[in-house]
Amino acid sequence: MNHATQDFIRPGYETLPIPDFPNAPSDWTQSDATELATAENLTLTEDHWQVVLALQNFYAHQEDSVINMRDLHDALDEEFHQKGGLRYLYTLFPNGPVAQGCPLAGLTSPSGAQDQGFGSAM
Repeated sequence: MNHATQDFIRPGYETLPIPDFPNAPSDWTQSDATELATAENLTLTEDHWQVVLALQNFYAHQEDSVINMRDLHDALDEEFHQKGGLRYLYTLFPNGPVAQGCPLAGLTSPSGAQDQGFGSAM
């Protein structure tokens, strides 16, 4: 388990994890994600929050601290396959579901999530 997502004490909170986001990093809040999304001209819907939760869950269940971009990419495609997979995720996150979603989830994007040289993002 990723140590950043283990139980933590949050300033101003009596309980440990955030109920709807049990694998959230200790310094992450929904309001921070909302502010970041607003700065990127995104309005977060329930669908966006499902992706944030999926990203946090993926990171929490990785044994290795280095996240493999291809594994994350494939996991998201599989998780949201019924809704259209990656094509659907790009409608939610036009700058890339990993490149744009990870910062909203309070996570560091894996290496290769955004390649400025080619102008592509995952």
